[in-house]
Amino acid sequence: MKIKILFQGDSVTDAGRNREDYHFLGNGYPRYVAPAVREKFPQDEFEFINLGMSGNRAEHLLARWKTDALEINPDIISVLIGVNDCWFFNDKEALMPEEYFEYCYRSILDDIKKGTHAKILMLEPFILEAPGLPQIHEDLARKKAIVYKLADEYADAFVKCQSIFDKASGDREPTYWAEDGIHPTPEGAMLLAENYVKAVVPLIEQLH
Repeated sequence: MKIKILFQGDSVTDAGRNREDYHFLGNGYPRYVAPAVREKFPQDEFEFINLGMSGNRAEHLLARWKTDALEINPDIISVLIGVNDCWFFNDKEALMPEEYFEYCYRSILDDIKKGTHAKILMLEPFILEAPGLPQIHEDLARKKAIVYKLADEYADAFVKCQSIFDKASGDREPTYWAEDGIHPTPEGAMLLAENYVKAVVPLIEQLH
């Protein structure tokens, strides 16, 4: 069976991917997801596509959704977005209102439901404690509440990244998993990938 999996999101997903070849998955969690999934389903043929884009907000995803999601027509699509929507927390003019964030995110999820057959895997935006990190926790909490609500409505699987990293930070310093609090280290990317695989396996099984 041929199965197409699309990774979408911001720099956490982008992670240095090759803009000229979207099959080159970069150095983040997609890099580790692909071989793990292939190992679990050796009888299937997988196409993994990474179109995460550094700096993207929900509104940027919406603007490029037709070409970068709908026309690709994946079997499974994962979305990790939200931190950049809070990045300018101290700049009130640049702050994205919750209503607009929900509108953009809901619109892309609606488009998936109406325009593709894809299973939806959503990932919770997260932030870890790190020196010099902008104080976006309060705003991110509001955005995450929206993500949880949308996951209840749309997601076939939901990865609760914050609790995963919070639990792991009980044994290691948070900076071990994400040195700047935002972008996972290789160890953080592998941890995220491990939990992604747990979530995506049942979706792949449903496709058979």
